[in-house]
Amino acid sequence: MRSLWLNKLSVIFGPRTRVNWLLLCFVSVLALIAVFGSSSSNSFDSVTSTVVPEIYTNYRRLKEQAAVDFYELKTLSFGASGQRELGLCGKERENYVPCYNVTANLLLGYKDGEEFDRHCEVSRQGKWCLVRPPKDYKIPLRWPAGRDVIWNGNVKITKDQFLSSGSMTKRMMLLEENQIAFHSEDGSILDGVKDYSRQIAEMMGLGSDSEFFQAGVHTILDIGCGFGSFGAHLVSLKLMALCIAAYEATGSQVQLALERGLPAMIGNFISRQLPYPSLSFDMVHCAQCGIVWDKKEGMFLIEVDRLLKPGGYFVLTSPTSDPRGSSTGTKKRNMLTPLEQFTEKICWSLIAQQDETFIWQKTADTHCYSSRKQNDVPLCKEGYDGPYYQALMPCITGPSSKRWIPIQNRSLSSHLSSADLEVHGNEEDFFEDLQVWKLALKNYWSLLTPLIFSDHPKRPGDEDPLPPFNMIRNVMDMNAHYGNLNAALLEENKSVWVMNVVPVSARNTLPLILDRGFPGVLHDWLDFLQLH
Repeated sequence: MRSLWLNKLSVIFGPRTRVNWLLLCFVSVLALIAVFGSSSSNSFDSVTSTVVPEIYTNYRRLKEQAAVDFYELKTLSFGASGQRELGLCGKERENYVPCYNVTANLLLGYKDGEEFDRHCEVSRQGKWCLVRPPKDYKIPLRWPAGRDVIWNGNVKITKDQFLSSGSMTKRMMLLEENQIAFHSEDGSILDGVKDYSRQIAEMMGLGSDSEFFQAGVHTILDIGCGFGSFGAHLVSLKLMALCIAAYEATGSQVQLALERGLPAMIGNFISRQLPYPSLSFDMVHCAQCGIVWDKKEGMFLIEVDRLLKPGGYFVLTSPTSDPRGSSTGTKKRNMLTPLEQFTEKICWSLIAQQDETFIWQKTADTHCYSSRKQNDVPLCKEGYDGPYYQALMPCITGPSSKRWIPIQNRSLSSHLSSADLEVHGNEEDFFEDLQVWKLALKNYWSLLTPLIFSDHPKRPGDEDPLPPFNMIRNVMDMNAHYGNLNAALLEENKSVWVMNVVPVSARNTLPLILDRGFPGVLHDWLDFLQLH
């Protein structure tokens, strides 16, 4: 049989000696071993190795890689159809915000405040263009200076509007012709916000507002944030204060807060729930926010109750319609009576009242919900808190949720317990994701180095200079997952806040992000994000 095969091969390749054939077979076997060994090694490595981002220390290499990545993204975005450039919007769209078109909403029949609500189906019908910055726009001052001083040309609010908008803003000091300051020469914040914050703390039974954190108040939703002074003060206390305010065609509170480097979003709950899950905030604050709380059969208070954690606080500061005369107390009582009656039905207690400020506390006692009367607001069914921007619900969140944990019993750190992760996450996945983002952040920060120090004189062999910790004030994480990029920035002592966006198409991990004390929001990326 062997000679038969050799004869056939001899016919094909010509006559060769037996020794030559043996050498040819030996070389062929070695080649096959090399080929299959290489492929199996690659397969093995792909299964067993853990993908860990490489940390580059040479920013020239980073620059080259960034250019390659940008080209690939550009090719993917334009595809085979070729480049399509968008034109610039007109000057009238300098402060344009998609989904908020009051004129178009009125024409479509929206009324009773709903014309100021979010209606993205109207915005999709308009033409696409790039919104240009204001004519006199300047790069904001670096944090923390930018918190207290902003460029007048960056916001759509004139000095005349500032000075004519009430006694609180009249005390603001204009440093120069093109700047607006929110503090005095001695560094104290204007508008008496420190005294106001201390008053709230004392009404809650605390010694000072520095005890908010120890009392379980970590996250605050500030409705109608004005010029952002209260939020800025809370940030200085290491608290997370997220501002929301209704859309304003002329002069936006949200725009002003963002310009000062504070977390803020356009939002109201005239007809729909806010894009936050139930039991998200330790305190909800409203100071002259323009909401008539006892309207629509208490639906606005029900939405606040949905957002408040058990043991959380609702702070309302609302001036009387006429501060003069002896009828002031009567008017306050008439205003509060419907609120007091309704808040009792949803298991709130009015714990303090001083001047124009009232504080309610949501009960942490589950007995209140089982002993309520038949005509009280019903409890929501389990699992109702799913859809995105759904209509306001005439029911309250009961103690059946796994996240029903009184704020006084929560951890004082941003670390999540195993019990927290069991509800909306996976413990192994969480810690693996955290390590990945710690390494990725080092890459990001190194990548920013050449952008900041492109002209920096550097001797051969010297280490690349690092960007300053406060060079960036805010970051949007478009797929935040557990918020670990936010955690990595804090661990590195970067002076940054992150808007942690959880897509509605992904697993809803926003409760975990908010429980860690980070700002976040649910969002459908097929729609427009409600920011300036």
